[in-house]
Formats: sequence, structure tokens, C-alpha cells
Amino acid sequence: MTTARSDEFISVLERHKGIIFKIANAYARDAETKKDLTQEIILQLWKAFDSYNPLFRHSTWIYKVSLNVSLAFSRKEHNRNKLLVPLFVDLPGLAVPDESTERMTEFRHLQQFIQELKDLDRAILLLYLEEKSQKEMAEIIGITQTNISTRIGRIKATLRQKFDQLQK
Repeated sequence: MTTARSDEFISVLERHKGIIFKIANAYARDAETKKDLTQEIILQLWKAFDSYNPLFRHSTWIYKVSLNVSLAFSRKEHNRNKLLVPLFVDLPGLAVPDESTERMTEFRHLQQFIQELKDLDRAILLLYLEEKSQKEMAEIIGITQTNISTRIGRIKATLRQKFDQLQK
């Protein structure tokens, strides 16, 4: 890669680094794993930069690569340590409430429920929380808008059901 192309890559990365950190935070369970995942995402972005399709926005491309890398990384981690206990992570779009203990408990339950989702559903929810359109989600994930819509409905129903079960 030429120096100009390297500079362009660094510029794109700098403008969109928040996407990478949000996704790494959503898929990694501890600080070291987040660092490893972030490095892997950046490496794969670097490798794929020459084949970037300018018909898509850089942010869409970065989401797509980052989510694919994270899903593969997550599968490897899962296979390495099937007994890993889910830890709470701050997911983008979910600010920790400053309010009552009850609100904090609800927030912790929500984080736990999100961590229990299948990897693809977690990716869709992450994009949903980022207020991406269903069209953008479909482009990033690589499934139809109808499938995105169906999955969002099911994710909401699953989360609602889990909260309902807590009330019993």
C-alpha cells in the first residue's frame, strides 16, 4: 500500500474508530479480549482496504467487517472456553442509569439478557441501538430487510418475556 493509501486508511479509521470500539465492547468480555478483538478488527480492515467498494459508506463497510470479525472471534472464544460466565459490559446506546437501585438492577438484567442473545441477534440489536435503518442493517449483516424486521420483533419479544419472567 502506498503512503497516500496508508494515510487514507488511518484517516478513515480515525473518523470511525467509535464503531470498532462499540462492537469490540459488545463482543468481548474483558479488557484484554477487547484489545485483542480491536486489533483483529483493525488488521482485517487493513487487509480489506484495497478491496473497499466506494458504493458503500465507510461506516457501513467498517460495521460489516467489524461484525464479521467479531462473530468469528466470538465463536472461537466460545469454543475455547465453554464455561465462561457472562460479565456485564456497557453496550452502546445503553447509558448506565444514575437512578435508583431498582433501575440499576433492571439495567444489569438487560445487559445480561443481551449477552445471552445469539451472536447475530446481538449484532442486530447493536445496530438497532445505533438507530441504523433496516436497510443499513441488511447491508451490514448481509440478510434481507424482511429478515431484519422479523429478527428485531423476535429480539424485542424475547427481552420482554425475560423481563416478564423476572416479575413473577
